Amino acid sequence: MTKITVAKGDGIGPEIMDATLSIILAAGAKIEIEEIEVGEKVYLSGNTSGIADDSWDSIRKNKVFLKAPITTPQGGGYKSLNVTTRKFLGLYANVRPCSSLSPFVSTKHPVMDVVIIRENEEDLYAGIEHQQTDEVVQCLKLISRPGCEKIVRYAFEYARLYGRKKVTCFSKDNIMKQTDGLFHLVFEEIAREYPDLEHEHWIVDIGAAKLADTPEAFDVIVMPNLYGDILSDVAAQIAGSVGLAGSANIGEQCAMFEAIHGSAPRRAGQNLANPSGLLQGAIMMLNHIGQTDVAEKVQNAWLKTIEDGIHTYDIYKEGTSKQKVGTREFAQAVINNLGQKPGLLKQVSYAGNSTLKLPAYKRKPAAKKELLGVDLFVHWAGTSADELAASVKRLETDGVSLTMITNRGIKVWPQGFEETFCTDHWRCRFKAAAGQLLTHQQIVGLLAKAIELGIDTIKTENLYAFDGKAAFSLGQGQ
Repeated sequence: MTKITVAKGDGIGPEIMDATLSIILAAGAKIEIEEIEVGEKVYLSGNTSGIADDSWDSIRKNKVFLKAPITTPQGGGYKSLNVTTRKFLGLYANVRPCSSLSPFVSTKHPVMDVVIIRENEEDLYAGIEHQQTDEVVQCLKLISRPGCEKIVRYAFEYARLYGRKKVTCFSKDNIMKQTDGLFHLVFEEIAREYPDLEHEHWIVDIGAAKLADTPEAFDVIVMPNLYGDILSDVAAQIAGSVGLAGSANIGEQCAMFEAIHGSAPRRAGQNLANPSGLLQGAIMMLNHIGQTDVAEKVQNAWLKTIEDGIHTYDIYKEGTSKQKVGTREFAQAVINNLGQKPGLLKQVSYAGNSTLKLPAYKRKPAAKKELLGVDLFVHWAGTSADELAASVKRLETDGVSLTMITNRGIKVWPQGFEETFCTDHWRCRFKAAAGQLLTHQQIVGLLAKAIELGIDTIKTENLYAFDGKAAFSLGQGQ
């Protein structure tokens, strides 16, 4: 018996959760349910996170969280509970299987069977943003080696466990050579440990186009957070419907399972909602807790129900569907099909699969770190890079000189183009003389002199080399 934490959520959440639980319990799931309240009521009680401390205690104690969709009130500084839960509990892997159900659910891709595995904690979703000048705001894209290693290894282990043949990496490292470059580098490193699996890399833009056009070319795709968030919804929709897709969020200690759709308050209380997305999340939960025989029974019964043409309103289609049913009736149809298997749709076999367990990340030995220079970011309302350079060059000292100015990443000094549009946000790069290193005292000296001369320095970024390799980007056009 496994004790799990359950939240029925908002909108259609209570209806689809009741339907989901009735199905998995009828199938023999050995679970004990501890229910908590999260979402709109908690938000409106004055809790901006949407979850109370004792609810956190329940999730952390039980380690398994089955959550229905919730409503986040607009405005008022309310934080996304999904993002908060993933980060607080270290749920680094988001897993979304996207398979077509053709010909019973309309799709242009009848043989699609793709699993999107998305890094879940970092990238631009670190949520670190600042306004720095009148005209420019920034968002920091954070990619870590531990984050990359954990998600990439999870993708390969998942592929091996579920009999998949290929793992594909999407990134944009032709542009973001440091951040996405690290993700791609780690992918290639780890791929060598899995010679039984094919691996490949695509630049995310053409990869996304290929996914939308020819999804059958892919098997398991692993991506950084933002790309994975967008493309997992795309994949679910082109497979048939976002409303049919479930999601697993896996960490080293805890896991959360959910539908990927929202709370749909306009459909609440009408016995209309399709519980399939949450049911798919619950099936992944059963596999996660080792009840693979129950997961297999439920998935095959659900496929049989879809195949029988017993459909809720969202996927009902004249000529294909045979009976339009409500939430409760759909759940009962799945229960009636327990023990049966589909005839045309591909039946599943989970029994015998072990629970996926990965080794904890082990930190690598520290590299030799050398300080080569510093970027000073300056708020300046002028438009002439040559004029700014003349002013900023006054900060130079022995062994430290201005080597480049960029605006929005594009080199504008020396030898910039007058056609380049510039904002009030300038990056001024100072480097140590050839063969020398910069000191932190010299950076402090640069900043002190900038204050003295009235140069508005809004941030600095140190320029390092690790084991002799420069670890910072050049200016575009440099």
